Amino acid sequence: MRKNHIQPLWWSNAASIVGQHWCLKGIGIPLFIGLFLGAYFYLLKIPSYPTTVMPIVWLDSLIEFQPLSLPLYLSLWVYVCLPPTFASTRRELVQYAVAMAMMCMTALTIFYFWPTTVPQANIDWLQYPSVDFLKSLDAAGNACPSLHVATTMLSCYYLHHLLKRFNSPPWARVVNGMWCSGIIYSTMAIRQHVALDVLAGLALGLTTAAVCSRMLRYEPVMP
Repeated sequence: MRKNHIQPLWWSNAASIVGQHWCLKGIGIPLFIGLFLGAYFYLLKIPSYPTTVMPIVWLDSLIEFQPLSLPLYLSLWVYVCLPPTFASTRRELVQYAVAMAMMCMTALTIFYFWPTTVPQANIDWLQYPSVDFLKSLDAAGNACPSLHVATTMLSCYYLHHLLKRFNSPPWARVVNGMWCSGIIYSTMAIRQHVALDVLAGLALGLTTAAVCSRMLRYEPVMP
């Protein structure tokens, strides 16, 4: 009986938050993503300094090329939208935006002064048209630190606290961790990043979360 009572309650708490500040969320989320992508691709296409090819280390050999992991890679754009979608106040929305902006600006500054790319993989990309399209779009540049990994880690941190606030069951937090891990894995599995990019992205995401840990607190949702 207790389980049946709690299970719908956390879903109800979460769903009730989505419509709050819908106008700010609807405008702010795509605007932030658009501004970021504009700066990202500008640095990608017009590097200011010579581009460094990131080295391969032993960790890279542990992960084989897996083109089927592309949907996991692309799911980042859904994943990073979840924390602001379930934010209940304007202050929480601003907190998330500031933390994400700080982290992205740090990475973009690194990309400006130290452009990086991954080494050419010995793969016939024409056999994998979906991955080939991503390669032609992203060009596997701005590699280190991996912003794909860093934004995933920061979003995971936010979602963990959101799920605690909604009194979610343990399995929901496990799913959050698995989704986060899957996205990180996919960056190497489709050869968009090498291990050093991923490790640097993890460090950037975790450092941002640690620096902003007090700011990232959410108030409990009252049942």
